[in-house]
Amino acid sequence: MNCELSANTLHGYFDGELDAVRAAEFEKHMAACAHCQTSLATMRSLREGIQKSDLYQGASIRLRTRIAEELGSETRSSMAKWKWFLIPAVSLALLLIAVRIGSVLTQNRTYSARLQAELIDAHVRSLQPGHLTDVLSTDQHTVKPWFDGKLDFIPPVGDFSQRGFPLVGGRLDVLEGRNVAALVYGRHKHLINLFVWPEGKDPAVSGEGSRHGYNWLSWRSGETQLVLVSDVAPGDLRELQQLIQH
Repeated sequence: MNCELSANTLHGYFDGELDAVRAAEFEKHMAACAHCQTSLATMRSLREGIQKSDLYQGASIRLRTRIAEELGSETRSSMAKWKWFLIPAVSLALLLIAVRIGSVLTQNRTYSARLQAELIDAHVRSLQPGHLTDVLSTDQHTVKPWFDGKLDFIPPVGDFSQRGFPLVGGRLDVLEGRNVAALVYGRHKHLINLFVWPEGKDPAVSGEGSRHGYNWLSWRSGETQLVLVSDVAPGDLRELQQLIQH
């Protein structure tokens, strides 16, 4: 059975184009809609397959050896003909490589920008009533075990209340269709979200920046990606980062 939201809203959700309120509404709908769940899983599988595909095929040793032997047996006249054949071929190959590199860089920038927007939306969504925490506790020994069995990794949890960053709690959140850990800290009546997830490839988001009045700070610890998001000053985020790293 088809779902009208699957046709009209699913692609916007998958591409990160929905605002925080519409995304939350669609996630609530999707929890009870098997058709939307299946469609979203199919789209993620297709995207992962395209990202993992290898579009480059190198010449075999046999082919390279054969070309070298034929070039070595040619006369100067034949060599000249090969030269005029190879120059356009090499030029075309370099052009294709440049286009491929440009496409990959563009895709990476687009993915990073989309993920930044999702992080901000997730932070804003958490500020709505009832969305901030799944486990409300200032005790790190209560929050950390809560994630056990809910994720395939355990996020780093610390209480830095004596340094001005009290632990508020934690929850599960969703970024790019995957479950991530979200830890919540306080700072002078403001709230800071720390998003944590494993990222084996290059950093999905790196450095720091701001968007729509919210600041974010990202770094990696081994194969784990960590991103702080809040409306506090960038200096506060850097201070909390240093506490987490130590």
